[in-house]
Amino acid sequence: MNKADSERMAGILESMGYRKALAELEADLVLYNTCTIRDNAEQKVYSYLGRQAIRKRELPHLKIVVAGCVAQQEGEALLRRVPELDLVMGPQHANRLETLLNQVESGQQVVATDEQHIFEDIAIARRDSSICAWVNVIYGCNERCTYCVVPSVRGKEQSRTPEAIRLEIEDLASLGFREITLLGQNIDAYGRDLPGINSNGRRTNTLTDLLHYIHDVKGIERIRFATSHPRYFTDRLIDSCAKLPKLCEHFHIPFQSGDNEILKAMARGYSIEKYLKIIDKIRVKMPDSAISADVIVGFPGETDDQFRNTLKVVEKIGFDQLNTAAYSPRPNTPAASWPNQLKEEVKAERLKELNRLVEKIAKQRNSRYLGKVEQVLAESINPKDSKQLMGRTRTNRLTFFPYEGEKGHLYEPGDFVDVRIDQTRSFSLSGIPVV
Repeated sequence: MNKADSERMAGILESMGYRKALAELEADLVLYNTCTIRDNAEQKVYSYLGRQAIRKRELPHLKIVVAGCVAQQEGEALLRRVPELDLVMGPQHANRLETLLNQVESGQQVVATDEQHIFEDIAIARRDSSICAWVNVIYGCNERCTYCVVPSVRGKEQSRTPEAIRLEIEDLASLGFREITLLGQNIDAYGRDLPGINSNGRRTNTLTDLLHYIHDVKGIERIRFATSHPRYFTDRLIDSCAKLPKLCEHFHIPFQSGDNEILKAMARGYSIEKYLKIIDKIRVKMPDSAISADVIVGFPGETDDQFRNTLKVVEKIGFDQLNTAAYSPRPNTPAASWPNQLKEEVKAERLKELNRLVEKIAKQRNSRYLGKVEQVLAESINPKDSKQLMGRTRTNRLTFFPYEGEKGHLYEPGDFVDVRIDQTRSFSLSGIPVV
């Protein structure tokens, strides 16, 4: 989500005449797009701002902007902490960057954190890739997980219309993009705020309906979506993903804990049994699918047995990738004020143990590719080896291979390449192109 926001804001800056500086400390305008989902990310912001504040005392023309979730969370408090700031703006104001900077130019110090309707603006993003693109379909989140700050900093759910989404995808296809990832903080909630009910009383603007609606856009060969919520992940969605050939066999479905009591305390709204059923259904319909997820250890009150339940789920499912984190209390969330907080050393030790298991299982899962030929979409040159391209399989496995194939055939970013995998690691693959 933050990458997509950053691309949109970079596009606005370019349209205003700004150009990317060679280095952070040489820029005339510095914009930090921030995350507050964990405390360590938030603390980095203040470290960066300290360097820029020193610069500004010598260079009054320097403009310093803090955007994103820390900006939304802290608001005017950021100005008191760093008075050198020119603009503080929450995620809902990303498309208003030019207007807000014009206010700064007139001599104002601006704070924009009020709740906003997010206006459509799909033509200005400066994409970091020319092959794969992010496409926002729903902003915000209406869930109230007890550990999560996102609803308070990203606002209520706002779905884009199917027509606007398809138009953006068609524009991307005309520019040569080959793959899109539909984005939402809780993407399965797409369409809940849009009109549309059929004669049977079923909503007709669901994520499943959207996937069918955009599937035939010519030029787009792969479609992904993230992030899913187990509470809303339906059999109909699974069936559609199995039937629609452009939908990639990769699902990112956070489970957060393997213990039902912890899930209840988190207010996640599902049991681990329901989560396991979802994974089983995916693997029946699409046996080769890759499953990734998010998980938190050290949630307030988590016992060692409850942590062991998480480890059991990780082993049982065999995730291809798992984003792990130790619980971090966030401002204005219920769990942050609970008295049963765990010691940092306990959380750190559990995270280490989980990560060891994750790496072991990921390596086992990747071993199934050894000797197989996988279709890889070449995305870019390997920055560590200029003779290699790097891209991803349909199952989202990062894969490296030489740009020169058999009989001297040369491949380039944007090509779909059949690669025979000859080396597997925990988090990536390597191989040789085959004709």
